[in-house]
Amino acid sequence: MSNSLEHLYQISKKNKRVIIGLMSGTSLDGLDIALCAVEGSGLNTQLKLLQFNTVPYTDDLKHKIKNIFSKRQVDLEQVCILNAYLGSFHADLILKSLLQWNIRPAEVDLIASHGQTIYHAPAALHGLPGWPNATLQIGDGDHLAVKTGIITVSDFRQKHIAAGGEGAPLAVYGDYLLFSQNGQDRIMLNIGGIANYTYLPGDLDAKRVFSTDVGPGNTIMDAYMQHQFRDKYYDKDGELAASGTYNQELVAALLDNEFFRQPFPKTTGPELFNLEYLKTAQQTANCQNLSAANIMASLNRFSAVGIATAIRETIKGGTGAIYISGGGMHNRLLQQNLQELLPQFTLSPLTELGVNPDAKEAVLFAVLANECIANQNLDLDFGNPKIPTIRLGKISLPD
Repeated sequence: MSNSLEHLYQISKKNKRVIIGLMSGTSLDGLDIALCAVEGSGLNTQLKLLQFNTVPYTDDLKHKIKNIFSKRQVDLEQVCILNAYLGSFHADLILKSLLQWNIRPAEVDLIASHGQTIYHAPAALHGLPGWPNATLQIGDGDHLAVKTGIITVSDFRQKHIAAGGEGAPLAVYGDYLLFSQNGQDRIMLNIGGIANYTYLPGDLDAKRVFSTDVGPGNTIMDAYMQHQFRDKYYDKDGELAASGTYNQELVAALLDNEFFRQPFPKTTGPELFNLEYLKTAQQTANCQNLSAANIMASLNRFSAVGIATAIRETIKGGTGAIYISGGGMHNRLLQQNLQELLPQFTLSPLTELGVNPDAKEAVLFAVLANECIANQNLDLDFGNPKIPTIRLGKISLPD
């Protein structure tokens, strides 16, 4: 048996593992690096966040990724080059962070890398008869493993699709294992570029667990800010939106899309919800001359209505606690809109459960990597073919 395979086997027998979770989302703002101590597996999983760092991407790298991001026609050579480059670049960022934390790479058991999504194409979106759900993330795991010397688990979404899912959302697995609480119904709401949530019933019945994308979180708001203001990547704290007034006709036009009529669970991405989508809605609502503040207020309300409507439709008559993570939790107006639309729920940041909200997605991928190599059978049944019970991730060895 090779040294790497022997090392992987020994890691699989451990009860405690040190795992680095990586996440770079559709906002393209940088790489989240979460150093986690994970004990146990399955419903016995316990996790402690040891260190966390977000390393921003340079403007030049953001530009290069944007050139191939969520577009049907791109330069294939750039896709190929960036796949290798990001794997190596993310490895550099890990090594620098470990040096900063005074931790040797040999002390880390696994890297869990989500990669950088460049296109998400569920069948409901591409609409091509006979063709499958598909998604593509770049930032090759072999480059991470070889450069850091750490066994890497990556490309989690492909197995999800192969087993009957849509490749998203994957948060349901980690949400259920880490955040379920006997006696309390919980909704784990993540507002990134796209908003998604997991419903965790207080009776801990996995078959009642539910997870879905619900529509845009920040993606169109961020795209509009970047289009209108050269020096701004997002609406900090929702300040611009709060200075305007949402236009009811525009919000209605934004909500008038087949995606919102599709059955749950479902997934989506910036491939649908982008500036062209906004332009079409403005034409439909005949409101092309709105101020930037009023457009942002309308987009903010649109995101909130999409989230709130999905929660009301899927958890009918429900109440409980909503724990929020992702960049949208920092948008004060979005939080106000959500509380107005969901008065029967309490909205709280994920910090109340002892986890840094900005680190949550990176942490959840560390959990997925832990499950991938854990030396015990998966004991989960979500009772939904779109949430398959299966180990996710591909394993890359350093040698």
